[in-house]
Amino acid sequence: MQQEDDLRALSKIMDFMRAVSILFVVMNIYWFCYEAIHQAGVNIVVVDKILMNLNRTANLFSSIIWTKLFAMLLLALSCLGTKGIKEEKITWTKINSYLAVGVIFFFLNWWILYLPLPLETNTKLYIFTMAVGYICLLMGGLYMSRLLKNNLMDDVFNNENESFKQETRLMTNEYSVNLPTKFYYKKKQHNGWINIVNPFRATIVLGTPGSGKSYAVINNFIKQQIEKGFAMYIYDFKFDDLSTIAYNHLLKHQGAYKVVPKFYVINFDDPRRSHRCNPINPAFMTDISDAYESAYTIMLNLNKTWIQKQGDFFVESPIILLAAIIWYLKIYENGKYCTFPHAIEFLNKKYSDIFPILTSYPELENYLSPFMDAWEGGAQDQLQGQIASAKIPLSRMISPQLYWVMSGDDFTLDINNPDEPKILCVGNNPDRQNIYSAALGLYNSRIVKLINKKGRLKCSVIIDELPTIYFRGLDNLIATARSNKVAVCLGFQDFSQLNRDYGDKEAKVVMNTVGNIFSGQVVGETAKMLSDRFGKVLQKRQSLTINRNDKSTSISTQMDSLIPASKISNLSQGMFVGAVSDNFDERIEQKIFHAEIVVDSDKVQNETKNHVPIAKIASFENNKGEDTMKTDINDNYSRIKKEVYQIIASELERIGNDPELKHLIKK
Repeated sequence: MQQEDDLRALSKIMDFMRAVSILFVVMNIYWFCYEAIHQAGVNIVVVDKILMNLNRTANLFSSIIWTKLFAMLLLALSCLGTKGIKEEKITWTKINSYLAVGVIFFFLNWWILYLPLPLETNTKLYIFTMAVGYICLLMGGLYMSRLLKNNLMDDVFNNENESFKQETRLMTNEYSVNLPTKFYYKKKQHNGWINIVNPFRATIVLGTPGSGKSYAVINNFIKQQIEKGFAMYIYDFKFDDLSTIAYNHLLKHQGAYKVVPKFYVINFDDPRRSHRCNPINPAFMTDISDAYESAYTIMLNLNKTWIQKQGDFFVESPIILLAAIIWYLKIYENGKYCTFPHAIEFLNKKYSDIFPILTSYPELENYLSPFMDAWEGGAQDQLQGQIASAKIPLSRMISPQLYWVMSGDDFTLDINNPDEPKILCVGNNPDRQNIYSAALGLYNSRIVKLINKKGRLKCSVIIDELPTIYFRGLDNLIATARSNKVAVCLGFQDFSQLNRDYGDKEAKVVMNTVGNIFSGQVVGETAKMLSDRFGKVLQKRQSLTINRNDKSTSISTQMDSLIPASKISNLSQGMFVGAVSDNFDERIEQKIFHAEIVVDSDKVQNETKNHVPIAKIASFENNKGEDTMKTDINDNYSRIKKEVYQIIASELERIGNDPELKHLIKK
């Protein structure tokens, strides 16, 4: 009721102002057309005296413009409180037209009084133009007032309600990653910052292909963390895009490290530009569970459908068999032949040869009991099915180049060793990802084991296109690595990829435990999930009612999504939404952002032009300068095969000469 009374009072004040405005127009006409009005027989003595006193006091009629200005000022004020109009389609073109005509007819009609026409005609023309000009100004003012009041109706995409104040402070520390932004708020563009002050709480970068997640976010993570002295592991799906950036940035910022890290590359496509590393180095395997982890990672990368069937007999059997072989190579002659290529070759030998050898070791006898029961019970079909489940997928990895890279020891995988820090880039190839992903997944699983320890150098794990590789132990790394100064940054396109390749349970753990999230354009369930994560905010809602006599507007408020799924589904390239986490002593009031990440494209292009290609690592030349790469790689391949034959021959001889073990060999 009080609000209605206030509106009525305001309406009366506006009506009074408009009446006074009209009075000033009448006074102007009466004064400056006095002679014609007097001749027409209108002669009001009281009015004449009032106007004379006003002119003497305020010099009101010294110029024809003063009364017009007062009339227009009062008219403008009266329009502020207009109640409504009958037309819905109001445009600035229409408003400007009315105002232009009004100004011309109302203010620029003084010359009519001086036309060489009869006095009565001049007066009528002057009064007519004044009236037309006043009406046009009135209509323009009313339309403008209504348009300004109805600005919510013009905001059809609700941009004003869904824009919000974002972080404008630059907050840096020894670990932070800081990205400059531009965001829209209160009809203006503002400069801001996305401050990842705690990268150890893990980061996810989402976005459909071409949304800019690598260009705007992941590249900046690599550069800034190198500048702050991080050891680094980079999974480069489209080798060598990320690797070249890391290599050149390290060359420029070696002063950021107490001990300058060495740059290592694993690249199966080009052995000349690849170091050699044995991912199952016996020095870093302390228990048979380490062998099981390695076998598990290999087999699930080769058979992605097994991820959903973990625990099944025909899934666990080949994993256990491969784990037993890896551990056997670890304990045989102190791990002299403990490499992944040796394990593949050993597995592909006749089971009548490998089972006696494996079961001759007490630590493996119980481990292989499912196979031994089938073997001793004569269940040959079951046994061959179990072994084939391991042989068939692993046979795809038999490659001289892969054997070459995985059988050397140029470096170890403890990349955050303070005494020997490393930046390691492993390269995949989209055309061969089914083969390479299994080998690279093995590197991943071993690295996770080795870096997640106390007392190590701060370290970053950057995985672009995560679903192309099965990262064993990823959820555990995110959950526990924060205290060990391991920052994880994961890039992929959509949560559905994670569900497909990691299973619902593990995917949910990954999605729900990360502290920092970036999302470019994503659609469907991923957009809805992110919208729910960002929460709701109080927003204005306007309803418009138009009838024959009037037009009324009502404004209400309700809780609605701060960043709705539809907005996330239509983000432009370089635009990101997301949220960051903070620290006890570095509070971020507005953790959510919806902004364009600013990238200096000219600077990036200049850097790219000046990039130095990654140097050749291996030189396959003999004393005569001849290229011997193919020969050397094939010789290594043949050597591994011969060594496995020798191992089997010597072991079978040992078993045959031992009375307690010779029963294991079946004719």
